[in-house]
Amino acid sequence: MISAAAIQDMNRLGNRRIPFLFVLPFDTGSEMVVPLVRAAEEGIWYNFRGAGNVSGTAVHFKDPLRFRKYPPAYTDYLKAFGIVMSGLQRGDSYLLNLTFPTPVEINRSLADVFYTGSAPYRLLFRDEFTVFSPECFVRILGNTISSFPMKGTIDAGIPGAAGRLISDAKEMAEHHTIVDLIRNDLSMVASEVRVKRFRYLEEIRTHERRLLQASSEISGMLFADWPSRLGEIFAALLPAGSISGAPKAKTLEIIRKAETSDRGYYTGVCGIFDGEGLDSAVMIRFLAREGGNTVFRSGGGITINSNPESEYRELIDKVYVPIV
Repeated sequence: MISAAAIQDMNRLGNRRIPFLFVLPFDTGSEMVVPLVRAAEEGIWYNFRGAGNVSGTAVHFKDPLRFRKYPPAYTDYLKAFGIVMSGLQRGDSYLLNLTFPTPVEINRSLADVFYTGSAPYRLLFRDEFTVFSPECFVRILGNTISSFPMKGTIDAGIPGAAGRLISDAKEMAEHHTIVDLIRNDLSMVASEVRVKRFRYLEEIRTHERRLLQASSEISGMLFADWPSRLGEIFAALLPAGSISGAPKAKTLEIIRKAETSDRGYYTGVCGIFDGEGLDSAVMIRFLAREGGNTVFRSGGGITINSNPESEYRELIDKVYVPIV
């Protein structure tokens, strides 16, 4: 999923402690590994938890936000869901993240959404797409590597929403599977891997509503020379388990059969190495320009116990812009 050239570039810059930015697609698209000082020249703007090459100046508009979505037909979703469910029933996968593109109409440009949106991880990639992701992929501080997979979403306005999400058996099984997958992934590059926090809730505000999402924190210890091997670390960890599934190899085969198009950069990974530590995000909450149209990509985890109507609704609920 990551080319030899990108691995070499990440290793080289990391070894020399040169701060750099990276944007790695899920399947198709050019990998970008560039020194931070050149990010703006490449047309890439970012703010990752306060670190970035843009100011925090707010932008105000006279006209109210207009956002209309045109979700895929339920029959189309059901066809893809059936392919996924067949794979699950055969035992080829235990959890699969099924995604779809949703055309949208919005009276804001990608840059407008990037500058006015609120999210821990924001990225504007030229005039091709913008990301406002709530999900960290991996974070490295000192020699500690941590991952924070998100699995489980509910409308916070539903009475007893937090209790419903935490007690939902399907969501619990899905979360257990992802935590186990990420723990195994981290064990390929780190030692002393453990789950530090399990299924804590975070609130996300959108232009439509408030959402609750469940996350866990998993961490381990890296070798002392990890900056010189950053490319190898990411090659071992990609694609992100939370947006692919388990086991990865067979699950990816099913994804290619079920989904209607390549994901491109959507559900890839972006991040920065500042010379000492690293922070990165899964590129979800993704708005792109495709063939003159504006498209939002979203998805959700499917297990053997999933209900297609509920999963379809979750896919639509995740189509939003983080402007309140």
